[in-house]
Amino acid sequence: MKDLTGRVVVITGGARGIGRATAERLSRAGCTVVIGDLDAALAASVAREIGRGAVSAALDVTSAESWRTFLDATAEAGPVDVLVNNAGVMPIGPLMKEPDEVTRTIVDVNLHGVIHGTKAVVPGMSERGSGHVVNVASAVGRIAVADGATYSASKFAVVGFSEAMRSELRPHGVDVSVVQPTVVLTELSAGVPAAKGVKPVTADDVAHVIEQVLRRPKAEVWVPRWSQAVVRTTGVLPRFLQDAVARAMGADQVFKAADTSVRAGYEERARR
Repeated sequence: MKDLTGRVVVITGGARGIGRATAERLSRAGCTVVIGDLDAALAASVAREIGRGAVSAALDVTSAESWRTFLDATAEAGPVDVLVNNAGVMPIGPLMKEPDEVTRTIVDVNLHGVIHGTKAVVPGMSERGSGHVVNVASAVGRIAVADGATYSASKFAVVGFSEAMRSELRPHGVDVSVVQPTVVLTELSAGVPAAKGVKPVTADDVAHVIEQVLRRPKAEVWVPRWSQAVVRTTGVLPRFLQDAVARAMGADQVFKAADTSVRAGYEERARR
């Protein structure tokens, strides 16, 4: 078990949801948290509430230049030991009705954001011979769901990217982990029902798993933890049986069944 005391942790999308819960939890564990978020005012407010040396700055994860500016602005925190690539967006709906600019936004934030963050932060870790990157993906990064094609594609890509970078960075002493939450009770998942038998988790549930992964590195961890075993087990079945299980659990229809009225506010902001 690794001691987290004194670790400097950069968290993207750190002003809301999973990011904020992670910042709060890791700060209590003795880390210095560095919060990056598009909403600079909210990020600063969260950093003040957390205290304990927490700092923040504006960050557009889709821009390599913004990453450089962000790291310069928060350099007072010290060399970065941990990068939590958490920022993400999830507009959902039929692909044929998805505007091109929304498609680009999903891929830019969910995939390019992770790649830009890795390029910006990991060179310093490699030079020091230690570090840890945690990429927050999604259960749909392993199980594709209708009405979320681009979102699923972006998260599948994050899983593949994480696996490749794990091999690439291992010789340099840098760990890479991917965290796969199911439906989380945050604004991003508003109105989206969980599959049958799968209870929604909280942002702090995910933050707790991130803390555990930092203390004892693992390649891939799901939230809830037991869901990973279910996916692995069904993954060895013939495809027609996998589809039957998905239909029985309603897992293939969770986005189609989303309450659009509940999601209206989030969808408008995410698509913008």
